[in-house]
Amino acid sequence: MIEIAKLSETPRYSGVLVHPSSFPSPYGIGDFGPGAYEFIDYLADAGQKLWQILPLGPTGFGDSPYQSFSAFAGQPLFISPDLLVKDGLLRETDVEAPSVRDPHKVDYGSVITYKTTLYKTAFARFTEEAPQNLKKEYDAFVKEQEIWLFDYALFMAVKEEHQGRCWLEWEDEMTDPSAAAKKKWADEHQDAVNYYQFLQFLFFRQWKALKDYANKKNIRIIGDIPIFVSLDSVDVWADKSLYELDEKGYPLAVAGVPPDYFSATGQLWGNPLYDWKAHKKQDYDWWIRRISHQFSLVDILRIDHFRGFCSYWSVPYGQDTAIGGKWVEGPGEDLFFAIERKLGKGLPIIAEDLGIITEDVEELRDQFAFPGMRVLQFAFDDPNDNIMMPHNHIENCICYTGTHDNDTAKGWYYTASKAAQKKARGYMNTGAADISWAFIRTALSSVAQYAVIPLQDIMGLGSDARMNFPGRSAGNWCWRYTSDQLDKDWQHYFKELTTLYHR
Repeated sequence: MIEIAKLSETPRYSGVLVHPSSFPSPYGIGDFGPGAYEFIDYLADAGQKLWQILPLGPTGFGDSPYQSFSAFAGQPLFISPDLLVKDGLLRETDVEAPSVRDPHKVDYGSVITYKTTLYKTAFARFTEEAPQNLKKEYDAFVKEQEIWLFDYALFMAVKEEHQGRCWLEWEDEMTDPSAAAKKKWADEHQDAVNYYQFLQFLFFRQWKALKDYANKKNIRIIGDIPIFVSLDSVDVWADKSLYELDEKGYPLAVAGVPPDYFSATGQLWGNPLYDWKAHKKQDYDWWIRRISHQFSLVDILRIDHFRGFCSYWSVPYGQDTAIGGKWVEGPGEDLFFAIERKLGKGLPIIAEDLGIITEDVEELRDQFAFPGMRVLQFAFDDPNDNIMMPHNHIENCICYTGTHDNDTAKGWYYTASKAAQKKARGYMNTGAADISWAFIRTALSSVAQYAVIPLQDIMGLGSDARMNFPGRSAGNWCWRYTSDQLDKDWQHYFKELTTLYHR
């Protein structure tokens, strides 16, 4: 059983939400190099104890961290070229920084092209001249992670051979491969399989070092996983029996949410749905392995769309919107009892309980003492009293000014209705000029045991720094900052407020 720190050990804590892709770096996207360590130092000096990230998996179409090629693998784009130079896998001449059009935006297309060239060079050097201790470390990693790593590397190698097309478009032999077909293909493309295993080795090695550094600074990392997996993922390809698919592998129905705050037609995510009966027959082994794996990477785990464990919105495959879906019962407590039997009780899990929440969702959350979420922007959008209002907060929750799906606090204010603006100013006793810090002070002063602030709000940024627009298929997940934006005055004020509110 892995060693997992329990949430109950923490008093009032606060921290910052920012994804590694947003870190400063000369290579077009944030990574686990110097910019990440600079951020950890900034966080520690500001008196913070939490760092929240988005899912760390390799992203597919749309670059969304919530649509990944694997529930277990890491994002290769976060591998730091600077650290590869230190390891001797790249030379200074290999990593001449590309021309970056906008240091505040990630251009994923150019980044993928540039970094793939670097990684291929590093892999060739590793194969030909890496020191024995590094190769032994690699061999140990491959053996330790074998249960998911081989299938992932094979999946990515086959995908590369098919110009990135979804596995449903591959030839029949590899769409639903037998063990013999997998072995044959892997033997014939051994270099490609080894390359993708090598990238995962680098990712986990660099992430572990960064996490160890954060933990030594008394900062705990809040990870994040989507409840569903992507259709174009190794998870579905390698074990179709765990999903609601037809005989050709296409979904019978897909995930989404009905019309809500973000969209009048709902959100059609397109993820295949779990066959929960099949999971139960295996005593939820896949889910237990997934949760256990995440706790080897992070200290606390947020599960996105927690309500889907009670009931989920099932939309017939092929629909244009999510309007025609229906609620279907999920596994409920049965899943979490199975997880507890293997991993222990009191797991540090956060339940994302936003949206249409029914009593059974609240009961499931509270049964396992999972903290829920409170988002201040939602408090002031609603003209009525509501659970998001700070005077209605409970201790066992996390208060956010906003999440990755929200506008920034400043952006929200200047696009909100006059009534919402007035309610926010009156409640927080502030003017428009101080709106970002008013949100932060209110979150920190909440009775909520945890308060997490998006870095954009600390920087007082507007809507152009927003991370995601739910329902928009392109142009998301791009925001970055530069080192000069880590203002010392903000850092000192943040620390003062944190101390004032005993966090």
